[in-house]
Order: sequence, then C-alpha cells, then structure tokens
Amino acid sequence: MLRYKILHRTYYNFSSTVRLEPHTLRLRPREGPELHIESSNLKTTPSSTLRWHRDVEDNSVATATFDELTGQLLIESEVIIKQFNESPLDFLVADYAIDYPFNYQTEDIQVLTPYMKRPTAETSEALVKWIAKFWQPSELIQTYTLLQRLCIHIQQNIGYKLREEPGVQSALETLTLGTGSCRDSAFLFMQAARQLGLAARFVSGYLHSEPSTVNYGSTHAWAEVFLPGAGWKGFDPTIGQVAGTDHIAVAVARQPESVPPIAGSYTGSAKSTLDVGVWVTELAATPAK
Repeated sequence: MLRYKILHRTYYNFSSTVRLEPHTLRLRPREGPELHIESSNLKTTPSSTLRWHRDVEDNSVATATFDELTGQLLIESEVIIKQFNESPLDFLVADYAIDYPFNYQTEDIQVLTPYMKRPTAETSEALVKWIAKFWQPSELIQTYTLLQRLCIHIQQNIGYKLREEPGVQSALETLTLGTGSCRDSAFLFMQAARQLGLAARFVSGYLHSEPSTVNYGSTHAWAEVFLPGAGWKGFDPTIGQVAGTDHIAVAVARQPESVPPIAGSYTGSAKSTLDVGVWVTELAATPAK
C-alpha cells in the first residue's frame, strides 16, 4: 500500500468584480477496492456552499454556490489517499475474451454500447490505416497484447505537447499533427479501441511521477477498456504503460469534454486569467495498529 497527498490549487483572477455562478468541481478521487480516501478537504475563497452528489458515471461531484462579489476565485483541494493497486497486471480475462477478436456478451453490450460508438467514416478510415502499421488482422494476438501494443505505439509516435487551451484534439488532428497532450493521446487511444470494437472510456485524474515534460504539475488523462473478467483496465498512452499505482483516477466518461475538473461561469464584463498548480507527493506509510 502507498499513500499520496494530492494538492490541487486553481486561481481565477478577474480584471474587475464579478458575480460567480455555480461551479461544478470534480476533484475527489474515485474510491474502490484499489483506492481509499484517508482524508479530504475542499475549500473556496470566497467561501461557498458545497453540495455533493454522484453523477451518472458514479463520479463524486461538488457544486459550489457563491453569495458575494469577488475579484478572485481560489479553489483548493487537498486529499490523502491509500493506493493498493501495486500489481496492475494481476488480473484474469474471461476465456472467451483472451484472444482478439471477441464479442461481448449480450447483457454486457446493453451497458457498453455507448462506450463502443465508432468514429466518423473519415476518422475510421484513417484509424484502420494507422492501426495496420502495428497490427494486421491476419495476426493471431491476445486482446491485452493488442491494447498494450496500441498504447506503446502512441507513446512512440505521438510527440507530447503541453497545450494550455481547453478541449481535446480529434483523433484525425492528433494523427495529422503527430503531437498532442495527454488528453489528446488518451482520446486517440479511445477512438482506436472503439474502432477495434472494444468498449473504451476517458479517465481524468492525477499522475505521481518526477516533474518532466509529461508531468509538470497538472491533472493527467488516460483511457480504460472493458475486458470481460477483469473489468475496466487503464492504459496510459502518454507514457506507454498500463495504469498502475501512480495513476489516481478522479472521473470517467464516454467523452473527454464531460469531465473537466472545474467548470463554471461568472456574470460581468471582466476578463479572467487562470493559474493551476498540482502537487502529488508520496507519504510515509501509516504505522500498523
């Protein structure tokens, strides 16, 4: 078991006083057998009323409502988690899904269909040609091996590019440019997996690693594919690895634009600037009781 502290600070500075509309905050990690939250503290300046709920994907969502006018908004989340996913490859795929291709069972398809929506015809054509560079349909291959090959191929052929602007590039844009942010690579992986007939979804969260061009102190993104018998398994094409202990998922969705960490608006004519800082720190293990 590993312990991490996640400090996420977001500053909005306005050129004049504004009235803040309700803000939606997705900053609390997804709890489960592999991740436990030891403590969590979410606060805003100016102060706000926080109301929590679970969205349709079972993500924890806080809605912040404000009463006073302000020239600055600070949102600070500090969470300490216990991470138990120290053996991410310790899983068993159902016999019928070990080798690719396979068909999901009928009862699963009813739930997974939204995650299997194939790209547009133009994107599909481009993806088929691109996938052929690292796998041919005549090659017998295990499902996990194909996904890992896809993950590594993106890491090796799509250059990482820090992008401050919001939104996600289309798969076609990323393939054409040959560069993208972590969320762009994650979306390309998703689209390619769906092109292969697999259920895939987008993951927004944090990555614990030494500061680098990939991790300079920000949120992170990767993708998950549903493997029968194993469940949703994460693949991080930015670093070319399966998601493991260093990956801390906060929100999942069918499409990347559905789960921004912070979303909101304000009333007024002021201009705004944004500054974000994220620190993921490994902590000492708690003493046994």
